[in-house]
Amino acid sequence: MQKMYLKKISAENPGVPCFCFGHSTGGGIILKAVLDPEVDALVNGIILTSPAVRVQPAHPVVAALAPVFALIAPRYQFTGSSKNGPAVSRDPEALRVKYSDPLVFTGSIRVRTGYEILRLTAYLQQHLRRVTVPLLVLHGADDMVTDPEGSRRLHREASTPDKAIRLYDGLLHDLLIEPEKEVVLGDIVDWLSPRI
Repeated sequence: MQKMYLKKISAENPGVPCFCFGHSTGGGIILKAVLDPEVDALVNGIILTSPAVRVQPAHPVVAALAPVFALIAPRYQFTGSSKNGPAVSRDPEALRVKYSDPLVFTGSIRVRTGYEILRLTAYLQQHLRRVTVPLLVLHGADDMVTDPEGSRRLHREASTPDKAIRLYDGLLHDLLIEPEKEVVLGDIVDWLSPRI
């Protein structure tokens, strides 16, 4: 799916560099996509905020039982990150706007979805060295949704020589709606500018 979309975008914009941005689970999906050599060849770089490289279940038993529950009760729902879950920003107004948006999912997560996220992160952790595309990873050091250690490990292990990491003390999961969002956006622009 990603290959077809990227090929279409590249064909419609010949000679224009292609950079992919992904946040949280979207960051994990982008990261997995660039492990495909055909996708890697289409992309000039990736920017990831709080990527789901390392996500720990609430209890170790959850990880052990997730495959079983995903098979026998894939639609069973459990409470996940939502407006009632771990804080994702320290800006109350940004949170109000975010959770008022009908396109922002705030319901319970299905067991199968949670299991697939765990599978994705396990896969990524085994293949980080295969990342060869230029990479900028940004993460709030106080993130309670995705583990900043996953971003540190990605930066350490990625094979690309063109890699950078920004860890922000005190910031949470949704960097682009934190009070310091202009600093984060500035870091993204500063990284992109010489590569365009």
